[in-house]
Amino acid sequence: MVTSQNDENSGAIWVDRMPPDSSNTDTEVTIGMCIKNSGATIKEAIQSVLNQDFPHELIEIIIVDGHSRDQTLGIVRSISQRSDIRIEIYCENEGLGRARQIVVDKARGKYIVWVDGDMILSRDFVKKQVEFMEHFPDAGAAKGKYGILIDVTNLVAFLEDVAFMLNTVREREAVDNVLATSGCIYRVRAIREVGGFDPCLRGVGEDMDAESRLRDFRWKLYISSAMFQEIRRQSWSALWNEYFWHGQGAGRLFEKNRYAFSLYKMFPPVALAREVLRVPAAYKLTREKRVLFLPFHYIFKRVAWSVGFVKALLEKARNLDIKAGNYVFTHI
Repeated sequence: MVTSQNDENSGAIWVDRMPPDSSNTDTEVTIGMCIKNSGATIKEAIQSVLNQDFPHELIEIIIVDGHSRDQTLGIVRSISQRSDIRIEIYCENEGLGRARQIVVDKARGKYIVWVDGDMILSRDFVKKQVEFMEHFPDAGAAKGKYGILIDVTNLVAFLEDVAFMLNTVREREAVDNVLATSGCIYRVRAIREVGGFDPCLRGVGEDMDAESRLRDFRWKLYISSAMFQEIRRQSWSALWNEYFWHGQGAGRLFEKNRYAFSLYKMFPPVALAREVLRVPAAYKLTREKRVLFLPFHYIFKRVAWSVGFVKALLEKARNLDIKAGNYVFTHI
């Protein structure tokens, strides 16, 4: 039976397949899913979690929905009725920073594995991630490795897959790389120690901010061997919109923390030079001539990112001017 009640502390509504048992201390892994309008892919994402070979009694799933306007919540509720893993569903409308912090606040596990609504995990993903964190006690977070879905014929999706695969080819410490939360495992003690996610960051960028603070607190970030896949954008317009949105989020984060990411690496000329140098490695990895389009693909999305970034800065400056004008007016 699905139960539902208000959560006064988080301002959210949660739905739980089983009544919460505060005395249960066996949970080791919390699957954190912050989703919105993921109706086309959410079933596969959750099913890949339910197919994990890690003991299900040691897993809980916390889903935070950003007030989806499609069938996302209906699919999630339907799956929760059949799940042998505890599932809680929260709703919020304040952005990703707030959504992720709900997961951090509610997690009973020792670790949080972040799963997006368009991700598919390998069957041993959770097991490998937990084993990695146990082996490296200095790890605050570890990113899994990107894989390519079988028979990807769409050029946009293929190039995006390859670009991300190149970032996670080998298991190593990520000294200055931005990991992003998708496919990451976080040590709950570490993310709570650094203050969690910033709920004021409404768009993207909440993960870069958290990673920056983890490093400031001397926690290390790694890339592990656990494999996952993402269902990619299928058109150039969808790719533009995605990276424009990422650029806007980075612009807002830049106002708060200018050291959260390397700005010079993001702009088109530098991005183009870096991507040209990665083409041979991409061909060696895939044996596909389509990788020759990688420099164009990368410059395209970095232009979108830059436009979004600049727009966010201009909006910030305009808002400051308006506030300053109002201040002068009210004090005449």
